[in-house]
Amino acid sequence: MANLHRQLNGYRLTTAEIIYRLPDWPDLLQSYLWQEYDKAPDFPRLSKFLQFWERNLDGPLHSVRIASARLVTPSRYRHLNSERIIH
Repeated sequence: MANLHRQLNGYRLTTAEIIYRLPDWPDLLQSYLWQEYDKAPDFPRLSKFLQFWERNLDGPLHSVRIASARLVTPSRYRHLNSERIIH
Protein backbone atom coordinates (compact mmCIF):
# COMPACT_ATOMS: atom_id res chain seq x y z
CA MET A 1 0.00 0.00 0.00
CA ALA A 2 2.91 2.34 0.68
CA ASN A 3 4.16 1.96 -2.91
CA LEU A 4 0.74 2.93 -4.29
CA HIS A 5 0.70 5.98 -2.02
CA ARG A 6 4.14 6.99 -3.36
CA GLN A 7 3.00 6.55 -6.95
CA LEU A 8 -0.02 8.76 -6.37
CA ASN A 9 2.33 11.42 -4.98
CA GLY A 10 4.46 11.50 -8.14
CA TYR A 11 7.05 8.81 -7.44
CA ARG A 12 8.01 6.58 -10.35
CA LEU A 13 9.69 3.24 -10.67
CA THR A 14 13.24 4.25 -11.56
CA THR A 15 15.95 1.98 -12.91
CA ALA A 16 19.55 3.11 -13.13
CA GLU A 17 22.32 1.25 -14.91
CA ILE A 18 25.51 2.21 -13.12
CA ILE A 19 28.74 1.55 -15.01
CA TYR A 20 31.84 1.61 -12.84
CA ARG A 21 35.51 0.72 -13.08
CA LEU A 22 36.90 -2.27 -11.22
CA PRO A 23 39.31 -1.12 -8.49
CA ASP A 24 42.05 -3.66 -9.33
CA TRP A 25 41.64 -3.41 -13.12
CA PRO A 26 40.61 0.17 -14.00
CA ASP A 27 40.47 -0.64 -17.73
CA LEU A 28 37.54 -3.04 -17.14
CA LEU A 29 33.97 -1.82 -16.67
CA GLN A 30 31.29 -3.51 -14.59
CA SER A 31 27.53 -2.92 -14.63
CA TYR A 32 25.20 -2.62 -11.62
CA LEU A 33 21.40 -2.21 -11.82
CA TRP A 34 19.62 -0.14 -9.17
CA GLN A 35 15.82 0.02 -8.97
CA GLU A 36 13.65 1.97 -6.54
CA TYR A 37 10.68 4.33 -6.41
CA ASP A 38 12.03 7.85 -6.90
CA LYS A 39 10.69 11.27 -7.80
CA ALA A 40 11.59 12.66 -11.23
CA PRO A 41 13.28 14.86 -12.41
CA ASP A 42 15.58 15.36 -9.38
CA PHE A 43 15.80 11.67 -8.33
CA PRO A 44 16.74 12.33 -4.67
CA ARG A 45 17.02 8.66 -3.68
CA LEU A 46 19.28 7.84 -6.63
CA SER A 47 21.42 10.90 -5.88
CA LYS A 48 21.75 9.80 -2.26
CA PHE A 49 22.75 6.29 -3.37
CA LEU A 50 25.36 7.64 -5.81
CA GLN A 51 26.82 9.88 -3.08
CA PHE A 52 27.05 6.82 -0.81
CA TRP A 53 28.77 4.91 -3.63
CA GLU A 54 31.38 7.62 -4.17
CA ARG A 55 32.12 7.93 -0.42
CA ASN A 56 32.23 4.25 0.55
CA LEU A 57 32.98 2.02 -2.47
CA ASP A 58 36.28 1.62 -4.28
CA GLY A 59 34.94 1.28 -7.84
CA PRO A 60 34.89 4.77 -9.41
CA LEU A 61 31.77 5.62 -11.40
CA HIS A 62 32.06 5.75 -15.17
CA SER A 63 28.46 6.56 -16.20
CA VAL A 64 24.84 6.29 -15.09
CA ARG A 65 21.82 5.74 -17.38
CA ILE A 66 18.36 6.37 -15.93
CA ALA A 67 14.99 5.04 -17.06
CA SER A 68 11.83 6.13 -15.29
CA ALA A 69 8.18 5.39 -15.95
CA ARG A 70 4.94 6.26 -14.25
CA LEU A 71 3.06 3.15 -13.27
CA VAL A 72 -0.17 4.83 -12.21
CA THR A 73 -1.50 7.16 -14.88
CA PRO A 74 -4.89 8.68 -15.57
CA SER A 75 -7.03 6.47 -17.75
CA ARG A 76 -7.71 7.54 -21.31
CA TYR A 77 -11.22 8.24 -22.49
CA ARG A 78 -12.05 7.68 -26.14
CA HIS A 79 -15.37 8.70 -27.63
CA LEU A 80 -16.75 6.37 -30.31
CA ASN A 81 -18.07 8.10 -33.38
CA SER A 82 -20.19 5.20 -34.58
CA GLU A 83 -21.79 2.00 -33.45
CA ARG A 84 -22.25 -1.13 -35.54
CA ILE A 85 -24.50 -4.05 -34.79
CA ILE A 86 -23.61 -7.48 -36.08
CA HIS A 87 -26.45 -10.05 -36.41
